[in-house]
Amino acid sequence: MIHPVARALGGQPQGTEHEEIPSLREPGVRPSERALRLASVAVAAVGLALLTAQPWLLALAAGPLCLLLFGALSRHRINGEPVLAGGQIHQSSARVFEGEPITVRFRLAFEGTAEWIDPGVVPGAGAELVSVDIEGAQLTLGFVARRWGRWPLGTVDVDVHDRGGLLRRTLRVQLGTVEIFPIPAEGGLTPVPVLLPGNLGEHASRQQGEGIEVIGVRPFVWGERQRRINWPATTRRGSIQLQEFASERAADVVVLLDAFADMRDPATGVSSLDESLRVAAGIARAYLRSHDRVGVVSVGGRLHWLQPGQGDQYFYRLVQTVLEVRRDLAYQTPDLTRLPPPALPHGALVHAVTPLADNRMMGVLGGLAERGNPVVVVEIPIGDPRISKGDHNEALALRLWRQDRAALRFSLTEKGIPVAPWEGDTLDLTFAPLLRTRIQGRLR
Repeated sequence: MIHPVARALGGQPQGTEHEEIPSLREPGVRPSERALRLASVAVAAVGLALLTAQPWLLALAAGPLCLLLFGALSRHRINGEPVLAGGQIHQSSARVFEGEPITVRFRLAFEGTAEWIDPGVVPGAGAELVSVDIEGAQLTLGFVARRWGRWPLGTVDVDVHDRGGLLRRTLRVQLGTVEIFPIPAEGGLTPVPVLLPGNLGEHASRQQGEGIEVIGVRPFVWGERQRRINWPATTRRGSIQLQEFASERAADVVVLLDAFADMRDPATGVSSLDESLRVAAGIARAYLRSHDRVGVVSVGGRLHWLQPGQGDQYFYRLVQTVLEVRRDLAYQTPDLTRLPPPALPHGALVHAVTPLADNRMMGVLGGLAERGNPVVVVEIPIGDPRISKGDHNEALALRLWRQDRAALRFSLTEKGIPVAPWEGDTLDLTFAPLLRTRIQGRLR
């Protein structure tokens, strides 16, 4: 017996981004597969009887012809076109993360009686069909989200067969669109620049103000709060000394996503664009948890941006802004000088998530450094090119390629742009070296 999922897919593979949807047949009643098989047996028997002049072969055609005749005369058939009962499709969720289930449920309505419902499913590129459940006229499809992006969930052609199984009508159902979010990289460290804006937050700044971190002491001035008196310093200096506190500010952070190209590691097959988006989502979530203002700018193809904001719900808006980058890969160099000022505030810390595989990205980073924004490059590994064993020319080319990558990182460091390699585990390992000192920005 054929599994329901295999029968619904019709032997077609899943996960193809440009899956071709079969054309819809003409509306109305048409013969089913069972009727075509019976007609084929009857025609073959009649043809053999005529060719061999053996009348007894006509008896083989009698059974199929009788079944076709009874089916044509039967009153238990489908009348009218099948439609969606209620006129809508119920999805368990329109926004999910990779690996989460998606359930789609709808009910058909038709006149007359039907023997069974036979669905044919063409799933979208982002989801995998895992279950098909038919209860009467209700159809329930189970999917699992596989690839991040904004994808059509799929198309279903539902064949409604009559009681004899000889006639059928077809209804095409569009399952709608689903937004699949990448699983963010884990991490909690949030490096901050030297200068912070005036928004209230959780990072201790160099400016004096209301906070909890002591940055020094100073002489007492009449009228100030006595509870801030530093008694050990007062005893040593012989005069009343007050504690000075650092003001607590929030950082403005912009995540710059490199979508110029999608490269795969020759050894692991990991997509650089997939890793970039997961890292960018992890950075955004870590800073939002620290109550900082986070924005996003995606370069490559069309320019996507969202001005910095705060709040847990803002994370979903950030990811939704760049879900279309997989389809926007094109040879276009964005002009960041034409961005509105709210998209890239002056002095905002920029985390550039890039594999450093496209020279256009170097121009973008140089432009940001010239504007005075402190920039951190999170390098996504792309792996070494494969070479043939024993080929000295290819080995020399690989060495030159590695030296070129090292020179690229050195040039960025010379411009005051630290390069933090993504290790593939957590963001804390990537950002740990940046916590030794605050990010200064470009050298002047």
